[in-house]
Amino acid sequence: MLTKVIEQAKIDHFTKWFERADKIVIVSHVSPDGDAIGSSLGLYHFLDSQEKNVNVIVPNAFPDFLKWMPGSKDILLYDRYREFADKLIAEADVICCLDFNALKRIDDMAESVAASPARKILIDHHLYPEDFCKITMSYPKVSSTSELVFRLICRMGYFSDISKQGAECIYTGMMTDTGGFTYNSNDREIYFIISELLSKGIDKDEIYRKVYNTYSESRLRLMGHVLSQMTVYADRNAALISLTKDEQGKFNYVKGDSEGFVNIPLSIKNVRLSCFLREDTEKPMIKVSLRSVGTFPCNQLAAEFFNGGGHLNASGGEFFGTMEEAKMIFEKALEKYSNLLTC
Repeated sequence: MLTKVIEQAKIDHFTKWFERADKIVIVSHVSPDGDAIGSSLGLYHFLDSQEKNVNVIVPNAFPDFLKWMPGSKDILLYDRYREFADKLIAEADVICCLDFNALKRIDDMAESVAASPARKILIDHHLYPEDFCKITMSYPKVSSTSELVFRLICRMGYFSDISKQGAECIYTGMMTDTGGFTYNSNDREIYFIISELLSKGIDKDEIYRKVYNTYSESRLRLMGHVLSQMTVYADRNAALISLTKDEQGKFNYVKGDSEGFVNIPLSIKNVRLSCFLREDTEKPMIKVSLRSVGTFPCNQLAAEFFNGGGHLNASGGEFFGTMEEAKMIFEKALEKYSNLLTC
């Protein structure tokens, strides 16, 4: 049995919306990851089974290794079909905001979502949610938004209506947001949920292969190049890897090719913090990814130095400046947090 993480009043409130709604739009954050796509499609398959008119809209493209997921071909990319997407958002009865805690995280979609008269619900697990939805289901201690979607559907009394396709999407979101269940995944209830998803007929081994073992040759060569340039701060138990736009061009970079790179330095003995700096190909900025082990709060470091946030062991942020400046900022952060890293 699962504990009742979501308050009953919020379940009841959303159930009333769900029963009355016909047109439902699901939106998620810019540069969608596995949990954004998994939770969105998991909810999409459930709502579709209830004969709702449902659309999933994300700000921009998502990685190729997620495009096998059932329903992914029906996801609408806002940056390509803005006019049509704005129409769907404006006409929606309910908008489900998944896996983000602030409107700025949906980029150019924010204005349309904010202006829509639709009833809005937030389902998320990031810290400090902003107050832009009538119903806010925000639980940072939960491993993923996909897990929350599973809990919501079950609490509404519809476990039997979760299809194999929906279960595959939910499992993918849970798996990717925990690094294959290697961090933020010590809650035993996660494994009860996995058991329930397996009862729907999913093949978790095949899902792992589709997500993690179907990369291109270029990705492997890119990985080798990035690791050859790695800086290890042995006295700080930390490591830094980076990727410039020029380097991306040399290795025929496509969206998602650097997924998981930030985790690799953590396999070095005594390294407790890994940072990956990547120049964005669309905007003049550097994307910052942080991973840690144990109790080191990389979300605190991300918030203080890179205008970001996230979870204790998995966080991110942004930096507007040069790669060298970003590296200097990271080194300043290491100096400030040295006691926590070396204790």
